[in-house]
Amino acid sequence: MTAPSTFGLSTEARNLHWLLSNLVEEVPGVHSVTVVSSDGLMLLSSDPGRLTAPAAARRTGPRGSSADLATIVSGIGSLTAGAAKLMDGGGVKQTMVAMDEGSVFVMSISDGSLLGVHATPDCDMSVVAYHMALFVGRAGHVLTPELRSELRKSMESAQ
Repeated sequence: MTAPSTFGLSTEARNLHWLLSNLVEEVPGVHSVTVVSSDGLMLLSSDPGRLTAPAAARRTGPRGSSADLATIVSGIGSLTAGAAKLMDGGGVKQTMVAMDEGSVFVMSISDGSLLGVHATPDCDMSVVAYHMALFVGRAGHVLTPELRSELRKSMESAQ
């Protein structure tokens, strides 16, 4: 994982970067993690350096791009929210997609943002979901409009 630069960020933003890095480094099978705002913009990524990495270094993510994972997470979130509305199912808490070569997990954060994880196909799904819930519990209350704006600007400057 490429550690994002947190120089000049607020304490809350640095803490979120640290939580995201910990999720990737400490949960077996997790390739990459992203946080997407309610309007579909990437706020945080575990691997922002991979946006411009050479093709050989981009084999463990969706087409190797953080932006691709954010797009997938946003799309899955929108699709499942629409399905839940059609079925009068209430809010979507978590979505999991199991594929032959990987898994994608999407979990709602209190402000409408989404946490997305790309993991190996043989990961322990309950462990991944547990650590995602910990992240959401710790991060959900600090994702204020001001912090989301700061994170967006930080992602734009990293690109």
